[in-house]
Amino acid sequence: MSVTTGNTGGTRGPGRRLTGPGGPLAAVRTPRGAAGTALWAAVTLFVVLMLLVIVRLPWAGDLGMHAATVERLRHRLLDPGNPLVDENTPSPYYSPWTVFLGVLARLTGLSVWAVLRIGALFGLTLLVTGVWRYVRELTDRRSAPPLALLCLVLLWGSQVFNWSGFIGLNSLALTVAYPSALALGLAFHFWALLTRALKGEPAGWGVFLGLGALWAVILLCHQFTGVVATLGALGTLAGARAGRRAWLRLGTGILLGVLVLALWPYYDFFALFGAGGLEAIHRPLYQHLLTRFGLVLLGVAALGVRARRDPRDPLVVFFLLGVAVFAAGGLTGHYSWGRALPAVLVPAQLAAAVEVAGATRGALRNAGAALLAAALTFGAWAQAGVLGYAVGRHALPAPVAAKYRPPWTGYHWITPWVRYGDVVMAPVFPARQVPAYGAYTVAPGYPDFFLPDEAKRNAAVRTYFAAGSTRSAQLEVLRSYQVRWVVQRPSDGGLKPGDPGLRRVASGPAGQVLYAVVR
Repeated sequence: MSVTTGNTGGTRGPGRRLTGPGGPLAAVRTPRGAAGTALWAAVTLFVVLMLLVIVRLPWAGDLGMHAATVERLRHRLLDPGNPLVDENTPSPYYSPWTVFLGVLARLTGLSVWAVLRIGALFGLTLLVTGVWRYVRELTDRRSAPPLALLCLVLLWGSQVFNWSGFIGLNSLALTVAYPSALALGLAFHFWALLTRALKGEPAGWGVFLGLGALWAVILLCHQFTGVVATLGALGTLAGARAGRRAWLRLGTGILLGVLVLALWPYYDFFALFGAGGLEAIHRPLYQHLLTRFGLVLLGVAALGVRARRDPRDPLVVFFLLGVAVFAAGGLTGHYSWGRALPAVLVPAQLAAAVEVAGATRGALRNAGAALLAAALTFGAWAQAGVLGYAVGRHALPAPVAAKYRPPWTGYHWITPWVRYGDVVMAPVFPARQVPAYGAYTVAPGYPDFFLPDEAKRNAAVRTYFAAGSTRSAQLEVLRSYQVRWVVQRPSDGGLKPGDPGLRRVASGPAGQVLYAVVR
């Protein structure tokens, strides 16, 4: 079997192991010289920044969902039920990773927030080491891994874009505790292991079985990142030109992965193929592409260079597959397919780093390095507001503070009264946070494919808060769902302040009030 990689002159050949003074570990040494020192310093600053962010754990987006998931698993590991509402339904959020965190919380007695910080630290470690390891399989240039890490977090655009599975610096700061961050770290390790397994003579059966199991774990932890991992694996296979023996072993690994997916007890993975109702949520993925991702065009140019050298280059094929899925989603109105966009961004960002690191010395190399340095600097400035998640807004200079967007404040203020398992009536925004503290809400704050009465629950919440609803209809909703508490502002609607059906208990931020339901 022949193997070609289509990389720069610094790329390893088939079966070649980098050696030199100090043995094989010399291959992972950091780059030398002023440029190398600057790269290493930048990566160190990135890691320190992320560690400070993990300590503060800013809350935005889906963090409450993941906290609620761990909380349910802590209390009922084998049969946790729905993480958001008081129903015994499965949930795709019960992944191998959240089950592990639930076990950790159960055994240690640590709070869910402490456990999520531990998970974030583990996910960050996997991401950094995974990038490093994968890039080392693409090239032997010592400056490539740190440069690739910087490209992945900074080479984006002028407009900050936050979404799980997207690792722009600001987005990563808000999602580092999510399963998507861990899944992407595993994906980089998966690509690295697959690349090495296909070099020269294919690896043994056990390696490919392990790769199949790892592929299944990634898909179970975060389904969209699992799609990205699969597209990257297809790119690797195209570049490797695998022979018959490799395909047989790979097929066995795939069968094991499918078996793991089929046997996962917490939810039916294959039922997700019929999930609907996600298109409107994902439509923004197709908007403002140039301002959000314009700097990635440098990586697209680098991919063009690689494509001329080898049309089956793994990064090129990875990129083209990502473009195909993303474009198909936009053209057909399946906007949830836009979650494959990292399969477009990641190979381009990696290509920019690998090409600049591997360019021969001279004017072209200097020009490419200068252009990439300028783009990274611009990208860093565009996301400078992320510093506030590490040190707080008060410590930021005014120009940086203007870019900072404060995280959510949370609902810790209700915990002296609201107990685990209590049902709370709340509008959509509080419903995305309240379950993190152990309570349930009447309707889930997020779409739930496995909840059969989701539409009925959403209608009940609308009835309670609607201006035209009668008092009797509102009280019937509270009785039907055994609601014990209500979180609302005067502008939300609902029963009026002073109504005998409610008793004011506590006040929260932005005029919110916690009421006990009088039975």
